[in-house]
Amino acid sequence: MKYLLLVCWDAERQNAQPEPERSPADAEDEGFPWLNELRARGAWILGDQLVAPRRARSVRKRAGKVNVTDGPFVETKEAVGGFDLIEAGSFDEAVEIAGNHPVAEFGTIEVRPLLGG
Repeated sequence: MKYLLLVCWDAERQNAQPEPERSPADAEDEGFPWLNELRARGAWILGDQLVAPRRARSVRKRAGKVNVTDGPFVETKEAVGGFDLIEAGSFDEAVEIAGNHPVAEFGTIEVRPLLGG
């Protein structure tokens, strides 16, 4: 079954990060132990870091009118900063994988099963 790991951490910390000077492909080539392990197990499908919340736009449509606002969709201390799409044999295994994610030490990893499996 497939699971989405929403990688969340302090929004202020994300906003304070400078814009990356390298491409996502460069970062992917470097890898890191958590990701390397998942790749070796064939459990990692896709993932990426998002740009800072300060660059987000939220779109809502109410009564036929589209409203666009700057910033993330909710006001909170933590914001989604990235995601990983993984394959795991069970929800418990997905939670175990999330517990080993490096951001879990200072942020939150929300584990969500995909409806389509």
